[in-house]
Amino acid sequence: MALTSWKTFDFFEVSQIKPPDDDSASWFDNNEISCVCSGSDSLFLGSYDGTVRILSSNFKVQQQFRAYDVGSITHMKQVDGTSLLVTIAEDLSTEPVLKVWALDKPVKKTGLPNCQSTLSIQNGRRPFPISAFAALGDLSQLAVGFANGAVTVVRGDLIHDRGAKQRTVFESEEPITAVEFRDVAKLTTLYVATTSRILKLVISGKGQGQPAKTIEDSGCGVGCMTVDKQNGDVVVVRDDAIYYYGLEGRGPCFGYEGPKSLVEIYGDYVALVCPPASSAVSQSNALRRFGGTHTDEIFSTSTFTLLDTDLRFVAHSESLVSNVKALFMIWGDLFTLTQDGKIQRYHEKTLAQRLEILYQRNLFLPAINLAQKSGMDPQQQNMIFRRYGDYLYQKADYDAAMEQYLKAIDNTEPSQVIRKFLDTQRIHNLIEYLEELHEHHKATSDHTTLLLNCYAKLKDIDKLEKFIKSPGDLKFDLDTAINMCRQGGYYDQAAYLATKHNEHALVIDILIEDSKRYEDALNYICRLEAEAAYPNLMKYARVLLEHCSTATTKVFIDYYTGQYRPRQDVVITQSPTPEIGYAASAANAVQNLTNLLPLPYMNTSAIASPAGQGNVKPTVSDNEITQDGAEFAAPQYPIPRPRTSFSSFVDHPDEFIVFLKACLQENNLEKSDRTDLYTTLFEMYLHKANERNGDDREEWEVKAKKLIEGHDIPIDTSNVLLLSHLSGFKDGTILVREQAGLRFDIFRSYTSAKDTRGAIKALRKYGPEEPQLYPAALAYFTSDPRILQEVGEELDVVLRKIDEDGLMAPLQVIQTLSTNAVATMGMVKTYLQDTIERERKEISNNKRLIESYRTETETKRKEIDELGTKPAFFQATRCSACGSPLDLPAVHFLCKHSFHQRCLNVQPGEEDKTECPVCAQSNATIRAIRKAQDESADRHDMFQDALQRSNDRFGTISEFFGRGVIQS
Repeated sequence: MALTSWKTFDFFEVSQIKPPDDDSASWFDNNEISCVCSGSDSLFLGSYDGTVRILSSNFKVQQQFRAYDVGSITHMKQVDGTSLLVTIAEDLSTEPVLKVWALDKPVKKTGLPNCQSTLSIQNGRRPFPISAFAALGDLSQLAVGFANGAVTVVRGDLIHDRGAKQRTVFESEEPITAVEFRDVAKLTTLYVATTSRILKLVISGKGQGQPAKTIEDSGCGVGCMTVDKQNGDVVVVRDDAIYYYGLEGRGPCFGYEGPKSLVEIYGDYVALVCPPASSAVSQSNALRRFGGTHTDEIFSTSTFTLLDTDLRFVAHSESLVSNVKALFMIWGDLFTLTQDGKIQRYHEKTLAQRLEILYQRNLFLPAINLAQKSGMDPQQQNMIFRRYGDYLYQKADYDAAMEQYLKAIDNTEPSQVIRKFLDTQRIHNLIEYLEELHEHHKATSDHTTLLLNCYAKLKDIDKLEKFIKSPGDLKFDLDTAINMCRQGGYYDQAAYLATKHNEHALVIDILIEDSKRYEDALNYICRLEAEAAYPNLMKYARVLLEHCSTATTKVFIDYYTGQYRPRQDVVITQSPTPEIGYAASAANAVQNLTNLLPLPYMNTSAIASPAGQGNVKPTVSDNEITQDGAEFAAPQYPIPRPRTSFSSFVDHPDEFIVFLKACLQENNLEKSDRTDLYTTLFEMYLHKANERNGDDREEWEVKAKKLIEGHDIPIDTSNVLLLSHLSGFKDGTILVREQAGLRFDIFRSYTSAKDTRGAIKALRKYGPEEPQLYPAALAYFTSDPRILQEVGEELDVVLRKIDEDGLMAPLQVIQTLSTNAVATMGMVKTYLQDTIERERKEISNNKRLIESYRTETETKRKEIDELGTKPAFFQATRCSACGSPLDLPAVHFLCKHSFHQRCLNVQPGEEDKTECPVCAQSNATIRAIRKAQDESADRHDMFQDALQRSNDRFGTISEFFGRGVIQS
């Protein structure tokens, strides 16, 4: 028997059973036992003289009775969970007899078990012995195999003796060696084994009645087939291997060389009885398969083996002087009965004992497999992993040892493992263990410090990033990790950790104080919520204004105008700064913070992974992040007063002016804030005008002048005069005249001084509010040829404004220009042409409109007259509602629509109120319009309001007449 690849252990305790009395012992010693079965906590022995004996757990005969007068009992089966016993006795002169005994129903006179039913098993009256027997658990079906190759199935109620039917379901030329049932999902399959084939036959359920199907062209001997009750598979043993068969055919196969005579399934083990090889050669196959024996077999040596086919090891193996006659399982143990009448008990050792056997041989992998198969608690399994790791560590196999320590990490003291791997040569194993500690949330701050130091020692930036970017909950001490990264010069990684865990102030501090990356710091602030962004913005305002003034000013504007929102569309450009020493290598390893930070609202698909040191072609995503510009409503937050930001713009007047102007564009400013903003802006204009190196003094003075010229500018007069005096701004004296509303006087002062440019500026400034300035400007522009030449195209602007706003009638314009000979006809030719053309077009449009109204009115009147004087013809043949052909009674409307009376749903008495459903909606619309006109006839205030707002009042009156609002 070749078992070179299977390890052999002794997992069973073997003890010989000695019957307690001479009567019981004589049965075994005299070899009077013909068959054995077990069940219901009892052992049943059948004899050659037809007697059944029932033994208790101490192998003492509890009861015996004569089951048959003639023949020997060859097969027995005890139905589990019941008190029923099935026996079969054979006498070649007659047919085999099957009996069902009720052990719990003794006969009153004798006290012996009651025979529930008796049945002669038919085999066509052919004198062949029974070679195989099987029965379902409820005894509804039994299968009997004969040596002549026939299989008889018995169906019926044998328990209550209500009759049974027998049928030969299979016949062959080879003897039957085994039959087994498999009952799954209302499908009962019978497996039949001959000396040369394995077949299956459906005897109940789908497929019943079909011929037997061969699933294997090799058979087996008697006693070499059984059923694994755990999975329902049929197990067959041959000289070469152990085979499993399921519903689909042959399953797994386990090589096991050697002759075999018996097989049973005991828990997870396959129990095999292997006869001596010499006996197998000398004995003919047919005789061996049917239990034929020679007297010398009693003194031959057999081998009894227990195999675990899942784990592929031999759990027990021993040689027996006498051949095994029967195997049976009861009381939790396995028993063997030999030809010489000896009984051996095989009791499985405890799991701890079996594992200890494996430990002694340093077979830790089989021990782990055994523990897992046995369902050992995971914590106890970890002890095996740890012992295995210690064994591998002693053999200097550090990588494999670490694998086992990692498996046992849940209940192992970390220091016991860490001390073993503190050597520099084993730093990779130490890193692996520390990383797993963090994954299992068992790491302390010391473990985090040690791990980060290991990364720093190896300068392994990739692993550092993978560690700090690990998904899920925080697996390490945050403060320790950030401090270690900052101390080691890994500023990007420190910023990433702070960002991931919302330590906003710490992120900004790292970017500004350590990395000197001001743009990134500002971009980070821009991605924070309003409440978190404001304190950080104010804290670093001056630094940010110094290095990125424009972007910082924009953030101030957004925040103080209530338009701040986390950044949605931003391009962040990496501006590399020179680094020295160890920090330089850290900065080069991770080139852009934006490639690390999962900032709020960021489109992560656009984040580029860090570029390596090799020849990587730069792309847009290497240097910038582009995000979707989706619009979100500005969040609600308390807007601070503008005055709180003034100190931040010290030494940054240009940015301060931009900020002040943006704040002034808001409409919901308080009066005091608006006053502060205008006063400060006026002061900054004058400050820029008086700069020593400023070449744009006039430009800034113009801006200051424009600022104070506004009529609603809430700047105190005294402040304007004071600031103008201190800055030498002469135009500030104009403030009083402007605030007094004397705009016409200002324009007249320019015209009196012949300051045409000033007059034009005044006209442009005050003209929209003082329309009468345009007629005055027209008279001034045409008062002198020199002025007219200086004005240029401004005369056309004035004429166009007068024409658009209706400030002067065309005749008045002609009269004004005709007072002197300065203006020529050519100057106003375009104006007059446009006016005349517009009047003509308006007259033509009105005539066409009047004619269309007349034609439409005449048509309507003619239709009304025809309806009242002429008959109407209805030619519709189908109902306008359902589309079916019209039949009586039908209803016709003057709008030429016709309906079935039933389609209109007209109630009795409402025939006169019926309206065409097709035209009802349009009629209702006309009635609603007419009703609205009638209701608005009394709304004189609406008419007066429209009249006041209209530029063409006569047209407004005509429109109201046309609506019918104004009635005579």
